[in-house]
Amino acid sequence: MLRSFFPILDWLPNYKKTHFSGDLFAGLTVGVMLIPQGMAYAMLAGLPPIFGLYAAFVPQIIYAFTGTSRQLAVGPVAMDSLLVAAGLGALAISKIEDYISMAVFLAFFMGAIQLLLGILRMGFLVQLLSKPVINGFTSAAAIIIGMSQFKHLLGVQVPSNNRLHVLLINIFGQLDNTNVYALGLGILSMIIIWGFKKWIPKFPGILVAVVLSILVVYWTRWDLNGLRIVGDVPEGLPAISFPRITMENIQTLLPTALTLALVAFLEAVSVAKAIQEQHKDYEINANQELRALGLSNIVGSFFQSYPTTGGFSRTALNHFAGAKTGLSFLISAAVVATTLLFLTPLFYYMPLTTLAALVIVAVSSLIDLKYPLVLLKTRMDEFLLLNFTFLTTLFVGITQGILFGVALSLVLLIYRISNPHFAFLARIKGSSIFKNIERFPSEVEDRDDLIIIRFDAPLFFGNRDFFKKIILEAASKKKQTLKAIILNAESINYIDSSALDTLLEMVRVCKSNNTRFIIAGAIGPARDVLLKKKVRKTIGSKNFFVSIALAVAAFDGQPLDESLNKSISHQKNQ
Repeated sequence: MLRSFFPILDWLPNYKKTHFSGDLFAGLTVGVMLIPQGMAYAMLAGLPPIFGLYAAFVPQIIYAFTGTSRQLAVGPVAMDSLLVAAGLGALAISKIEDYISMAVFLAFFMGAIQLLLGILRMGFLVQLLSKPVINGFTSAAAIIIGMSQFKHLLGVQVPSNNRLHVLLINIFGQLDNTNVYALGLGILSMIIIWGFKKWIPKFPGILVAVVLSILVVYWTRWDLNGLRIVGDVPEGLPAISFPRITMENIQTLLPTALTLALVAFLEAVSVAKAIQEQHKDYEINANQELRALGLSNIVGSFFQSYPTTGGFSRTALNHFAGAKTGLSFLISAAVVATTLLFLTPLFYYMPLTTLAALVIVAVSSLIDLKYPLVLLKTRMDEFLLLNFTFLTTLFVGITQGILFGVALSLVLLIYRISNPHFAFLARIKGSSIFKNIERFPSEVEDRDDLIIIRFDAPLFFGNRDFFKKIILEAASKKKQTLKAIILNAESINYIDSSALDTLLEMVRVCKSNNTRFIIAGAIGPARDVLLKKKVRKTIGSKNFFVSIALAVAAFDGQPLDESLNKSISHQKNQ
């Protein structure tokens, strides 16, 4: 039991010396990358840069003890940072101290939600976030994240906003005030980062861009010409403090915290599973990941961390650098701690435009154009869902985009199961195979005295009227000649009480019209409902068959092994 909550107890006692070199190199590499990246993401969240280092410190340590992934690099990420800015930006917060307090509380709140969901084994909830919704949301969020950094790239003052059209208007209004030093250094930083990413992916080009830009500003003193720099960064580890928990904060931040909890979990689990497929010595446990991420955020909030999760780029770097176990997380945390204790003065001359360039390059890979084109050719409804989420996120709001996207995807799901696929079947000429009449119009023998229907969904209160309607409409077309209706129940895996009442009502209507109602191929869960004493009595024991072929043969009066058919078609869970 203890091992399931602390996976470190699995890998640490069996740690191999051969793993140390990979863990050490990966931990150092990711730790060095985390420093400028964390500072950049903190700025994106509307926080002072130092809080990015706080978020990169304690959460990693907690995840090393509790996470099931051995490569997932936990810390501040662009998506969560944007959601924090969106959620807190909508509030009337005038003082930076209050803003910081709310961001720290948000980490505690979302962590508590994740921990609760993990304890209740609700990891399956992530399935509510369909791929079209996530793709549309992620692409739109990436665009907003990138555009929000243009104020630093251009070296101008632009009011923060998470709606694209407002952001563009604000940026264009300040183009005349562009600082050429900021723009030039920002573009150079992007070229360096992109270049290393393409040609030397195992080496952190971010580090090269950061060191070079700091040296350039130190030598040229462009900061005296309006180039904005980080300036003084507080030294020392974060002080222990408890988040300010009030009912007002809970009510105000519940939508943002819930969105963060689910999006952060999806982001972490998706990248963790992608990396885990290349490592056969462990498995990802979704419920434990929820608990691990929750604890990382809760404990992190006691050390002034804002919301964190597993990052795509850092996890990939951790994997490629050779990380084998969670020891690499502890080494990364040690690098961050060393920086906080001794190295923060080195970042005094870091230009904000370089941090903006880092963010822009990081999120550019999140914009996916291929998947929407695939949906356009194959699934128009999901293509429209993706674009609805994309446009809502861009022009209405970040939180609204994901929530409305999920809501619409659930509406579409309910519509699909309330109006499921069905098919009228007939025998292929000269065979015992039954196929869809619409798909094989010239190959089948459609009989006037028989209706065979396959219903491809569970039968429940949401589609019982639809089920009744299609059968009655088909029966009315053969009213003068119809002798039997055969329901192919092979695709019906569930029947609720409301749908059962409707089914029995139709059986009685058929009997009153001298029409036989036959059920063929019912699978276990459906048989358990249909073979209950009162239900079986209404339908009739002789109207259950293993297959359509046997049902048609019996209807036509052909001899068959009734004992074998009964033993199978009447089998139910004891």
